[in-house]
Amino acid sequence: MSGGGDAAAICAQIAAVFSGDPAARPVLVAELAAAAARGGRVFVHGVGREGLMMRALCMRLAHLGLPAHCVGDVTAPPASPGDLLLASAGPGAFSTVDAICGVARGAGAHVVLLTAKPEGDFPRRQADVVAHLPAQTMADDEEATTESSPAKAKLPMGSLYEGAMFVLFEMVVLELARVLGQSPAQMRARHTNLE
Repeated sequence: MSGGGDAAAICAQIAAVFSGDPAARPVLVAELAAAAARGGRVFVHGVGREGLMMRALCMRLAHLGLPAHCVGDVTAPPASPGDLLLASAGPGAFSTVDAICGVARGAGAHVVLLTAKPEGDFPRRQADVVAHLPAQTMADDEEATTESSPAKAKLPMGSLYEGAMFVLFEMVVLELARVLGQSPAQMRARHTNLE
């Protein structure tokens, strides 16, 4: 496969994640809308490429008018009761995500974990709510594929989960904009002009 064929195959793999409309979308919309209603701040956290997708979501939440912060940024305020931490651990657990979730819970923040592996010990221990995004992660990417069976080919490592995160977050932002009554013009007005 090359060019358009590769793009179509990749898009099909990501679309397949949403064929059953995973429960992650309504969970995230409800949790973010609840944080907005109570005047809480939203913190996002993830590691590696998952962290990049979380940063992209944070940007859109700020465009929606929510007080959104990336964990680790020097301008991030302390978490407190009423706040929401939305963290991602696609494979089910990362030691740093575990630690951040523990600190947030200790501060009284509500913790939502986005993961492809909701059945593990970590989600039950550290998250108030688990949002399941059923996509391949780096933890389960070693399924045998061959060039002669392109239908079985998968994106490498955690790329499917990460690509699905981007699509999920765009769906969440579209629905959340409706819930919060935010127009595209209002969102655009909050976009930085320092570019």
